[in-house]
Amino acid sequence: MSEASSSTPSRNPGQGASPGPAPSGSPAGPAAADAGLPLVSQSARPSVIQLVFREKGALYAAYIPLFTDGGLFVPTNRTYRLNEDIYLLISLPDDAQRYPVAGRVGWITPANASGGRTAGVGVRFPGDEKARLLKLRIEEALGTLIASHKPTQTV
Repeated sequence: MSEASSSTPSRNPGQGASPGPAPSGSPAGPAAADAGLPLVSQSARPSVIQLVFREKGALYAAYIPLFTDGGLFVPTNRTYRLNEDIYLLISLPDDAQRYPVAGRVGWITPANASGGRTAGVGVRFPGDEKARLLKLRIEEALGTLIASHKPTQTV
């Protein structure tokens, strides 16, 4: 598996995380398509995405402190639904450890979003002890940068 740049995740192709358009059809049936709702794909297995943050600035731009248990923005063109399961394998700056997280989609920035924002999803961390420790580790890594008013990839 190749490492990704600071803000772009690499994908494990064996886990259903390949980019590209979703297959046609809607799990909600024809009525959803008629109502103008987006067509979504359903996969048998959740996505597995590796995020490698080499710089604190990239981590700051991706971190979502508004989620109670913490979360990260994942740039992607793949179609996801709110509450869809996503597994992340996270590498933080200056930290050799990789942190696995079984999260859920809690934020969607669609393609062609206003303001030139990057398409992707915000992944909410679960409310368990491992995720709580990861949130603390991220906030510790960010230090005073967490109080910055610089724009991020979300809000």
